[in-house]
Amino acid sequence: MSSKDEQQKDSSGWDYVWNPRTHEFLGRTATSWGLVLCFYLVFYLFLAGMFVFTMYVMLLTLDDFTPTIQDRLVTPGLMIRPRGEQLELRFSPENTETWDVYAQSLDAFLEPYNDIYQAQTNDDCVPDQFFIQEDSGEVRNHPKRSCQFNRTVLEECSGLQDRSYGYQSGQPCVLIKLNRVIGMLPGKEGLSPYVSCAGKREDGEKLGQLVYFPPNAAFNLMYYPYYGKRAQMNYTQPLVAVKFMNVTMNQELAVECVVVSNTLAPGEERDKFAGRVSFKLRVGDQ
Repeated sequence: MSSKDEQQKDSSGWDYVWNPRTHEFLGRTATSWGLVLCFYLVFYLFLAGMFVFTMYVMLLTLDDFTPTIQDRLVTPGLMIRPRGEQLELRFSPENTETWDVYAQSLDAFLEPYNDIYQAQTNDDCVPDQFFIQEDSGEVRNHPKRSCQFNRTVLEECSGLQDRSYGYQSGQPCVLIKLNRVIGMLPGKEGLSPYVSCAGKREDGEKLGQLVYFPPNAAFNLMYYPYYGKRAQMNYTQPLVAVKFMNVTMNQELAVECVVVSNTLAPGEERDKFAGRVSFKLRVGDQ
């Protein structure tokens, strides 16, 4: 190939990028490029407008205080405090370092339950009946009021009489709460749901005596229904404390606590979190 042919080939390649004769850039004139840019600008503005309109219509269907759809279990689960690692509580009464983390966790958890704070923020409600606060037509009854749950109700497990919550004496306290569900009414005819704990399988006798606080181990009806975090900002979740009085030492025990109610369906065995909580407890040498 001659040098003249090579020059013509290079010239034709550059002409595709910018052709000075036709004033084309990458094969298009300025007018053509303008039409392409206008088309895509209008196209993407239309897509953005459709997205904004769709989101606006969807938000109109949502309530700021109550979820439109609640995908939940038929029976809410239970949870314990302290939780330990993977719901396992292991400690030695003689070794403060093994149980002090549990006591500190309970101190922090129970701080909002102090009687003075509860008296300042929540109402002294009538027990054994639902505390229903309905809206008046389009007028929102917000914020919803909440009932007091005083720390002193937990007595020996309140941390006020015994700062170690029984862990120093080998009689640990475990707090139990029922998971929140908006609008749930977990009882009827004045009967509140209550907690029952026992050892699983052969561990039943090894748990020894159990003492509950309050004595009826119930989540009183006056704490229901729950209206949600935004509508009921000062809501205080009711608690039940169970104290293990004479646990068999140096053995790992499997404990299961269940909620019993005349409106909540019993949890199924295949779902270990529906209406129950299972945890392990070992008191003794670690």
